[in-house]
Amino acid sequence: MERFDIDCLVVGAGVIGLAVARHLAMSGREVWLVEREGAYGMQTSSRNSEVIHAGIYYPKGSLKAQLCLRGKQMLYAYCEANQVPFKRCGKLIVAQGSAQEKQLGLIQAKAQSNGVSDLTRLDAAALRELEPELRAS
Repeated sequence: MERFDIDCLVVGAGVIGLAVARHLAMSGREVWLVEREGAYGMQTSSRNSEVIHAGIYYPKGSLKAQLCLRGKQMLYAYCEANQVPFKRCGKLIVAQGSAQEKQLGLIQAKAQSNGVSDLTRLDAAALRELEPELRAS
């Protein structure tokens, strides 16, 4: 068996493995990346929902909230710096009734307490303009 001297071995070429391998390689290390599938991103990465989480649902100051917010900023900055096309399409969280409207207020307060600054509250008319088939209060 032939012996190889390398700095780092990354096992798994999903989104995390690729990011780790890239970071290590860019820091000057010799990196080998191994993947059991026939192509990169064929396991969990292939089931990615393609959603950039903003930290709106997590408890104030939690690590999840902090990482979501920072990750969102970093991903948009990376895409801009590397000419990766993207669309900030937003997310609609819809209430149907007064009980759910109260929940929307709680979600908005939690998001704001985590530093999410790009929220917009829409009335039913504005929602219908975006999504004509949507029924919301």
